[in-house]
Amino acid sequence: MALPVVAIVGRPNVGKSSLFNALAGRRISIVEPTPGVTRDRISAVIETDDQYLELVDTGGYGIEDQDDLTAHVEAQIAQALEQARLVLFMVDVQAQITALDLQMAQLLRTYSLPVLLVANKADSSKHEILAGEFFSLGFDEPVCISALRGRNLPKLLHLISQKLPPHQTQPPDEPVLKLAVVGRRNVGKSTFINSLVGQQRMIVSEVPGTTRDSVDVRCEKDGRAFIAIDTAGIRKKGKMLRNNIEFYSYTRALRSIRRADVVLLLLDALAMISQVDKKLARTVVDNYKPCILVVNKWDLAKDRATTGQFAEYISRLLTGLDYAPISFITATEGKNVQSLLDLAANLYKQAHAAVTTAQLNKALVAVTSERAPAARRKVGLPKIYYGTQVANAPPTLLLFVNNPAYLDENYQRYLINRLRDLLPFAEVPIRLLLRPRRPED
Repeated sequence: MALPVVAIVGRPNVGKSSLFNALAGRRISIVEPTPGVTRDRISAVIETDDQYLELVDTGGYGIEDQDDLTAHVEAQIAQALEQARLVLFMVDVQAQITALDLQMAQLLRTYSLPVLLVANKADSSKHEILAGEFFSLGFDEPVCISALRGRNLPKLLHLISQKLPPHQTQPPDEPVLKLAVVGRRNVGKSTFINSLVGQQRMIVSEVPGTTRDSVDVRCEKDGRAFIAIDTAGIRKKGKMLRNNIEFYSYTRALRSIRRADVVLLLLDALAMISQVDKKLARTVVDNYKPCILVVNKWDLAKDRATTGQFAEYISRLLTGLDYAPISFITATEGKNVQSLLDLAANLYKQAHAAVTTAQLNKALVAVTSERAPAARRKVGLPKIYYGTQVANAPPTLLLFVNNPAYLDENYQRYLINRLRDLLPFAEVPIRLLLRPRRPED
């Protein structure tokens, strides 16, 4: 059963994202004094009075977007209202009613939805007397809150629960898979997400940097829930440090990589591999994340090179991800998009696979028989006694050796690559731990 949707709407800078974060209990939406930071719909599942609902943050109504995305933002607001069972109409209690407040009120009346008028920035009781003028908007008594200070939020949550019909009392099923969709600007991440879910879930524009937040989009395939995380496009760090919003977007994109089960690193088939692509690849490698290298816009490039030639080019420049599978898609047409889910599910399975100590040691014997670790100059002869798997996601192999310093990085890379061939970890990263064998071992 779908959760009821509660949409937060209002003009820019009334505190919608602050309220969303406060009710969700964590910082999800970017909060900045700059009007128009939020553009896409951002959602989170929350609990109130032992019932669950989906809370949706929206962009500021009527914003004069500097990138001419006003119509896109308002289309996202309209979609949120079409799906909503309840609306939180936010106003600023410390400001007078504006023309945009009046326009928003008029728009809401066309939807025939229950509305809670929420007067934000009521930081103390003295601000509540200012709420009287908002009765003229034509809704019930305003609920005075302070999203930043948490004032009256329990009261608001209780009112939300009362306004909704009885609904789901059990938390929704945990997604079987979290996919982080990352890449540089204008590589087609939001188009890919929309193709994946079959609706205009994210704003798509030729304007670089359209997506700002990292947005979790919950989807289903074959009756199983998964989450696709759309992230802001990344560019060179020096440029992002000069812009607060871009810096927040960048840090959240990196956080999305860390919390993902599988990362989809999107590459532009029409562009050369860039330093940004290499930086993202290194982040994926450093976090031991399963990854699919997704070449988008292949329809425009397939006459210039074969898939084999392009794959060889990628492998040469993104050396740390030579084990990662490569997929060629056309997101605008949905070509090969759904098959990516099956591939991602397979990587998830590999990352969570377990091998017995006997299986691992049989593989170690085979590998060291092919190429034994050599003695290094001024260092003793390395010996591998035995190994065992101690964790998964990533598969983590603990090897007992005579001295970890004796096994150089080249041999460790060789060992990992050959173990991939012999164990069920063919396309995922392996973490190797070395420990000197103690007498009791």
